[in-house]
Amino acid sequence: MQENYATINGNKIRYLEEGHSDGTVVLLHGLGGMAERWLPLIPLLSKKYRVIAPDLIGYGQSDKPQIDYTADLFRETMLEFLKVLSLQNVFMIGTSLGGEVVAECAAAQNPRIKKIVLSSPAGIMKKSTPVLDAYIMAALHPTPESVKLAYQMMSGKNTEINSKSVENFISSMERHNAKMVFLSTLLGMKNSPAISEKLGHIKIPTLLIWGSNDKMIPVEYSKDFASSIPNCELVIMDGCGHIPYEERPFEFSKLVLDFLSK
Repeated sequence: MQENYATINGNKIRYLEEGHSDGTVVLLHGLGGMAERWLPLIPLLSKKYRVIAPDLIGYGQSDKPQIDYTADLFRETMLEFLKVLSLQNVFMIGTSLGGEVVAECAAAQNPRIKKIVLSSPAGIMKKSTPVLDAYIMAALHPTPESVKLAYQMMSGKNTEINSKSVENFISSMERHNAKMVFLSTLLGMKNSPAISEKLGHIKIPTLLIWGSNDKMIPVEYSKDFASSIPNCELVIMDGCGHIPYEERPFEFSKLVLDFLSK
């Protein structure tokens, strides 16, 4: 797996890359995340596709300028990222915040993007949940105990929390400006209009995956997403929480690969 950097609108964006193919899968992590969140999935997808997992602007090892972190910023940065890397035949996969960003990119009807997969995307829910509250506290005061608890609450039952994921989250949140970015993103998500109206502009095939036990963004929101996107297939992963790509990566990857190959 290679680690690379691209300069996007004057900011350094770091990304992981693996695999070789004419088709490229771009993976976008969620709030407080980083490219490493996709490590369980990347080897499974890279057997068939070139896989690129960036740190969103402000996250991981990407630059963290002191600006407002809004849906517009994430969308425009990612669309420019596709352009700078000269990516064609792109399949975008996003989870939570990353799912909202992928939906925003698809709604802009960029011709580079051919299909999208949304895993428990943000964008419609405008109130907090106890799991989100715990995750926010873990981000602002990251300790092994608080982060592990938040991850456990996010996951389905009997999911073992990877200690390396906990360590990565803590080190990421301790980077300069990381907490500012996190809070700015939260405010941007809270104050922006619900994405519902934009979803109708998505014209490409869409796969929507949701965990039945998701307590971060409850599965009830899947109905609004599925009904708002014209060409959308909804799959509920029974027993999974907010991160099914980590909880059951083989099952998740099969759903994705079957969808992309249609």
